[in-house]
Amino acid sequence: MQISSVNDVKIYNLSHGKSLPEWLSDRKKRQLQKQDVDIQRRIELIQDFEMPTVCTSIKVSRDGQFILAAGTYKPRVRCYDTYQLSLKFERCLDSDVVAFDILSDDYSKLVFLHADRYVEFHSQHGNYYKTRIPKFGRDFSYHYPSCDLYFVGSTSQVFRLNLEQGRFLNSLQTDAVENNVCDINPVHHLFATGTSEGRVECWDPRVRNRVGTLDCALSSLAEGAEVQSLPSISALKFNGSLTMAVGTSTGQVLLYDLRASQPLLVRDHNYNLPIKSLNFHDQLDLVVSADAKIIKMWNKDTALGPAPRWCSFLDNLTEELEESPESTVYDDYKFVTRKDLENLGLSHLVGSSLLRAYMHGYFMDVRLYHKVKSMANPFAYEEYRKDKIRQKIEESRTQRVPVKKLPKVNKELALKLMEQGDDEAALNTRKKKGKALPSVLGDDRFKVMFENPDYQVDEQSIEFRLLNPIVSKVGEKKQKKLRLMAQQVAASKKEAEEPEGQASSEEESSDDDDKGWVEEVREQRRLIWEEGQDRRRQKKEGDRNTVLQPQYYQIKAGQEFRSFNDMARKQRLQKTSLEDRLKSEEHSGTSNVADTAVGSKQLTFTLKKVPCGCGAEYCHSPRTSLRGLM
Repeated sequence: MQISSVNDVKIYNLSHGKSLPEWLSDRKKRQLQKQDVDIQRRIELIQDFEMPTVCTSIKVSRDGQFILAAGTYKPRVRCYDTYQLSLKFERCLDSDVVAFDILSDDYSKLVFLHADRYVEFHSQHGNYYKTRIPKFGRDFSYHYPSCDLYFVGSTSQVFRLNLEQGRFLNSLQTDAVENNVCDINPVHHLFATGTSEGRVECWDPRVRNRVGTLDCALSSLAEGAEVQSLPSISALKFNGSLTMAVGTSTGQVLLYDLRASQPLLVRDHNYNLPIKSLNFHDQLDLVVSADAKIIKMWNKDTALGPAPRWCSFLDNLTEELEESPESTVYDDYKFVTRKDLENLGLSHLVGSSLLRAYMHGYFMDVRLYHKVKSMANPFAYEEYRKDKIRQKIEESRTQRVPVKKLPKVNKELALKLMEQGDDEAALNTRKKKGKALPSVLGDDRFKVMFENPDYQVDEQSIEFRLLNPIVSKVGEKKQKKLRLMAQQVAASKKEAEEPEGQASSEEESSDDDDKGWVEEVREQRRLIWEEGQDRRRQKKEGDRNTVLQPQYYQIKAGQEFRSFNDMARKQRLQKTSLEDRLKSEEHSGTSNVADTAVGSKQLTFTLKKVPCGCGAEYCHSPRTSLRGLM
């Protein structure tokens, strides 16, 4: 057990500390209790306050002395005496308990609703009577004035069992298909049932008539929320004569005044899980709601008050116990999955005593795990040690004066941008402005310009040489303006108004700057023209010194040189008309003229590859034959 106090809130953690697995033998548990100091110092507030597998429901008697819990497996009920802080008795049942209630002030009269439709009554000595309801039940409530039990379940009817007469009475017929939960107001005994359609129906047990219907499904949905299914009522609880809390299957809790049709308050658990239980704490005005994942407590004050009456001595123990973080469950065991076993080469241990199956994996001794881990990866510790050293070095480097590193690409441009950024940052600091704008170097959109060599600025290119004077002058003017503004801010003086007709020094300097960059551009153009002249002159000199050598081609054996004959034939064809040329092509089979269906002409022709006298099989250049004659 752990007692902690955070913001004047006292927390009693009854399950604090390292818990022991159920499959451990008694001998192993005793050994751990002797060896482990944490287990020896553990304070067990109530002896054996646990269930073998899971606890489904828990209730406290009206006198506050007994705590009854129902759970599985095997189905059972346990009664704990808070005066003795120990287990009073345990009774095993035939089937799982859906719901149960305490009819007396102590544990002497109990009613259990089972999953197999049986209703079982227990007295102080044990099982007393057993009966069965027509449909599967989900919840029930007891009406003290009439001694009636109201059962709701997978039917539209509400079954009534009178314990004084010992027989079933006429059922209540609701408008719902199924009823999930029910409750009876402790003041005026109004009976309410929550339906699967998201409505709450209220009945008066005195006349057995419906007195009202409340639609909670629409009120539980926020504006703009996506509706996947109709919310049903999963929890219901009265408080006083006019307050009622309703829990839905989608995780909302609605607080109602019975005189209004709209909820006073809507709280969402934000897990989209059904609300399992609702309760009220009258002393501190608390609303407690629980789902399968969390328990929420809504209160006006931050403090939860003193310890319960039956364990008031906890206040004295608070000063003696130190606040310590909660230990991990099963510290002596390591949870591993099937994939982890395959990576470690321990798949053959499945089914042996070294591995205990649990959920989707296995528990194994943590010492065995570390030993196998070190054997599977012997350099793991060295890698871990190097990583730790590297982290320490990096942490120490952050304390040093940061050194600006230039990128690999466009170093000159990066250095220029850094200088401009420093000047602007200093000016912003003097002006006491807010957050400065990000620089180009820190912007992800321009990082490729300083990483990719394709973006390297070529300072010898014509474009750069022509634009550089303009960019340089603009940068100089900007730097000059920044220095001037810094001087003005430092001096904290306003500029005096100049008389009309007299130009300011700034305007004169700007005119001089404009003349300066124009002259620089002209000078760069003149240099570029002269360099172009020099390159052309050097090229001409190189052409003069080059001696052209004739190229000779040998005609293959069996071929004739027919270049002149072909030229004469081509000249004759050029002098003839197009009609004659087409006719000659048709006779030779080179072209074909045909009429189409739409009245037009279609001409198809085939190109001939004529061998030349160069020796090659086919020549594509008409100058090849002439080169052979040179």
